[in-house]
Amino acid sequence: MTGLSETEDVIKGLDAGGVDYVTKPIAPDELLARIRVHLANARISQSARAALDASGRFLLAANRAGRVLWSTPQASKLLGMVFPDFHSEAYVLPADIQEWLQQYAERNMSIRSEAIGLNVPSSPIKLELSVISQIGPDEILLRLIEGDPNDDQLVLRSKLALTQRESEVLIWIARGKSNRDIADILALSPRTVNKHLEQIFNKLGVENRTSAAALAVRALGAR
Repeated sequence: MTGLSETEDVIKGLDAGGVDYVTKPIAPDELLARIRVHLANARISQSARAALDASGRFLLAANRAGRVLWSTPQASKLLGMVFPDFHSEAYVLPADIQEWLQQYAERNMSIRSEAIGLNVPSSPIKLELSVISQIGPDEILLRLIEGDPNDDQLVLRSKLALTQRESEVLIWIARGKSNRDIADILALSPRTVNKHLEQIFNKLGVENRTSAAALAVRALGAR
């Protein structure tokens, strides 16, 4: 809230991190309306974060420079086991992760379905990061996966040459779930699940979900 009303001043204020800019003289009704909007947005953001925390999702967000903007408690716990000095905000991920995120920010969309290892030699825990989507101008939503070599998803990725998302879909197909159920489980649309299935069928050389499920069960049983 300021008496500086020139466009240059407004731009400087917003560039400095302000989410609003109110000039004097103040119009009380307008000021209250702005406050209500900001409070409503804050409540929505808080509710969304609480829902992610409660659902046990291993999610975090980082900017293109690799700085962690926020993470769910489950993701923070895993990251803390790999990086003892980890704290959920302002922590900077390793250089290879920074480069990987920069590639995504520059619209190299091919990494959307790929994962990158997030490991240190001194830690026995193996983690992987995968991009879910970009949710802000400089905020990338990531999923954290514990790299257990016996994990079904990792086995299918390795044995059947599938992407991470395709292997996730195939696992649930093998478990008898419908497309709509899979969409709910993986937070996708049913149409997106169908597209992944088409790619799975093409890669596996099969024509239906029953045959795809059989190949998945065979691959998992052969570990």
